[in-house]
Amino acid sequence: MDMGADIGTVAVPPGRVTLSDRRTRRSWPVELGPYRLSAFQVTRGLYARITGGGTEPGGPCRAPVSEVSWWDAVRFCNTLSHRDGLAPAYVLHGDDEGVEWDASADGYRLPTEAEWEHACRAGTDGPRYGPLDEIAWHRGNSADRVHDVGGREPNAWGLYDMLGNVWEWCWDLYDPEVYGTYRVLRGGGWFDERWSCRASVRRRSHPTFRVDDVGFRVARSSA
Repeated sequence: MDMGADIGTVAVPPGRVTLSDRRTRRSWPVELGPYRLSAFQVTRGLYARITGGGTEPGGPCRAPVSEVSWWDAVRFCNTLSHRDGLAPAYVLHGDDEGVEWDASADGYRLPTEAEWEHACRAGTDGPRYGPLDEIAWHRGNSADRVHDVGGREPNAWGLYDMLGNVWEWCWDLYDPEVYGTYRVLRGGGWFDERWSCRASVRRRSHPTFRVDDVGFRVARSSA
């Protein structure tokens, strides 16, 4: 597959996942129906091709795109949906004032954090779906840089880099009562210690921020 040119999604089976937050010591179960998730993080090459621009000029096209905000990711999903003749999942209001998710749409979207964790675990119940050095780029083995997608072993459902390489934006608000519009990040990145590269770890960022170890992958709802 030319990962810089197109999106390849894999079917994720329905299931149940229990999310947890270390800060508040809360946990909550979520039931999930089937959906699809891209096997790889969105690459720089694909992002530039779909948006008509680029990010981090000169970077390898198969590396995951980074320095993209949550809003950038949402707009990318709609643009990709239009390209592929799908109904956009998001209704955007002007000047980053708000966004609505049309759950009936068949277009691309960001995964919820429950979908992300369920897909990351791929039927496992430990902190990781395999030995960390075999499945993830992290501070201990990344040589302090991002790597091309798909360079580590996938999980049992054929999903690559669910841990490490770059953090991934999710749809959800992190904790609106405390952090307002901050959105959830999952997965850990190339600069993170081993502790952060675990299926349950949550991070947050403002939806307008662009950080060099944050990217995303896309999901689609199953009919």
